[in-house]
Amino acid sequence: MEEKRTSLFENGLIWFGAGVSIAEILIGTYFASLGFSKGLLAIIIGHIIGCILLFFAGIIGGIVRKSSMETVKRSFGQKGSLLFSVANIIQLVGWTAIMIYDGAKAANGIFHTGSWIWCLVIGILIIIWILIGLQSLGKANTVAMIALFGLTIVLCYAIFGKGSVHPIAEETLSFGAAVELSVAMPLSWLPLISDYTREAKSPIKATVVSVTIYGVVSAWMYVIGMGSAIFTGESDIAKIMLNAGLGIAGLLIVVFSTVTTTFLDAYSAGVSSESVFSKMNGKWFAVGTTVVGIICAMFFPIYNITDFLYFIGSVFAPMIAIQIADFFIIKKDSSKTTFNVKNLAIWVIGFVIYRVLMRVDILVGNTLPDMVITILICVVVHQITKNK
Repeated sequence: MEEKRTSLFENGLIWFGAGVSIAEILIGTYFASLGFSKGLLAIIIGHIIGCILLFFAGIIGGIVRKSSMETVKRSFGQKGSLLFSVANIIQLVGWTAIMIYDGAKAANGIFHTGSWIWCLVIGILIIIWILIGLQSLGKANTVAMIALFGLTIVLCYAIFGKGSVHPIAEETLSFGAAVELSVAMPLSWLPLISDYTREAKSPIKATVVSVTIYGVVSAWMYVIGMGSAIFTGESDIAKIMLNAGLGIAGLLIVVFSTVTTTFLDAYSAGVSSESVFSKMNGKWFAVGTTVVGIICAMFFPIYNITDFLYFIGSVFAPMIAIQIADFFIIKKDSSKTTFNVKNLAIWVIGFVIYRVLMRVDILVGNTLPDMVITILICVVVHQITKNK
């Protein structure tokens, strides 16, 4: 949607903002039952797996200078890619609603003015961010990120510096399931990342910077969530901030972290809409996405999002596996075809395998084995059909 190329610093800021997220802190609280050492290991392993996949997705889009959903056409064809564009728009609208809901709930826990008011405040700020535009945010984005960084350091001190270990409930999350929850968040950004790396002056360097910063910050948010449950005995982030004396500062963390993360979801929904409807104005679709998110956050209770994360994994893990196989191993481009039936069939197999693996407790989670199997199927099918 923009012609100006973004710098490495600007890409770093974008993905720092994506990582600082109330949703990631809340998911981190689920890891507390594993204990700090085991939970930290699951967070690290999961983020390494998720960020490697995120890197490949960013590289593909950056090299060919196309948005995430445009790169999907290389493996599934012009019409075949529409399935993933629509799925991506659905998950982005879902994320927009989830993020606004979580942000409003936390903000209302600090200043009791009514969650619906905070839904409107956060939503309006997101729309302002969208209308200003990705490249025009400039100093405003820099100031917001510096403030978020400083406030998050204060929050860490409040949790780890002043808290003490509380009794941990009986283990309710297996190690493999914890790894998968850690993979899931970077994986949810996979259909978005090249919407931004394609605009970079140096796509490969921008991808490295973006993925590294996001991975570190996202893992940090998970650790904050886990630490809050272990060291303060509290999983409600609003109460943690109030107990630490972070009134206005806590409110700023909640509001701006929600805005900077959800802006990317809404913006990318606009980019994806242009893949489905060629005459669509992506910026106004992004605004519409935010409005829908506000309405959903105001009227629907959105609590446990683990099933939503697993759905994202089951759709997009086999998708990127096929893209990686096509782009880096087979070196095939199907963007000029209408449907690549073979790859669509392989994706269905990968989707089913992921859902089956969800019933098995694997130490490295479901995503990695599902992707390895899907890539192997791609290569074998290509060799068989090529010989014929």
